[in-house]
Amino acid sequence: MEQLYEGYCEQTPVHRLHERFGTANVYGRTSQSILNPATGYITAYDFTLNPYRGCQYGCSYCYAAAFSPNPKMRRDWGNWVIVKENAAELLAKELQGWYRKHPDRPPYIYMSTVTDPYQPIETQKKLTQSLLEVMIEYCPILVIQTRSPMVTRDIPLFQRFKKLRVNMSIPTGSETVRKDFEPQSPSLKARLHAIQTIARSIDPEKGYVPKLSVTITPTLPTRAEDMNGFVERLRGIDRIVLQRFHDPSTRSLVATTRDDAIALKQKYQWWYEDECQSYENFKATLQQRLPETEVLENQQGFGYD
Repeated sequence: MEQLYEGYCEQTPVHRLHERFGTANVYGRTSQSILNPATGYITAYDFTLNPYRGCQYGCSYCYAAAFSPNPKMRRDWGNWVIVKENAAELLAKELQGWYRKHPDRPPYIYMSTVTDPYQPIETQKKLTQSLLEVMIEYCPILVIQTRSPMVTRDIPLFQRFKKLRVNMSIPTGSETVRKDFEPQSPSLKARLHAIQTIARSIDPEKGYVPKLSVTITPTLPTRAEDMNGFVERLRGIDRIVLQRFHDPSTRSLVATTRDDAIALKQKYQWWYEDECQSYENFKATLQQRLPETEVLENQQGFGYD
């Protein structure tokens, strides 16, 4: 059923616009649940946790646009976000319920699958921060997926998690490619600096040590002149994850590459005319130059361990 949001419907809206934040329309909702059973690509987890619906980064290839509340919002992906206002309260209740049924097993939680928990609105709402503070009490096994340098804000909280992995999404080593495929997202330099800052800032004597990954997913072209510098800046990360674009012919809502990204591929024929070989050459470069780093592919790379 199509959901009626102000600015994205012809009828009287059910959900009114709360405010504008940058270029994004911001809406508030109370949710019925916050921990959703993990399916598909991340079945190794018990739950997914998405503090927001929608994502201000609006990356051209992001499959999450398919889950927009209505077709107009899908077409305007990147310019709206829905804040799950009661998320922290719900999370505490649902984690309590989990431990009543599973007193000896912490849940595996993946945050997030269809939004970025550190997108710009987080600077104002601090919803992700509040969820982390709730989870510290319940000790889940947590993986955080983001492309935002804002993640460094919560380093003190990270050291209080017994089992945590932080995945930084950096799909290319070339800033020009990043600007084409994800122009609203943070610079590569800022993201690389953020993951390195976490690595440098963690003090084993002051708490637990999180695992750190760079997810080069989908694996976009990296220009030859940028390759050496990019690889060098990946040193010290314990895992790199690679993954080619999902096959658009499947038209799966879970794994479809959007038409916007498919069209952009025409600009990079030097890579995509033989995408398989380009990908394999890139993988071989990482394995040869970073022998101390685990290089995994596809679903295998997104596990906690």
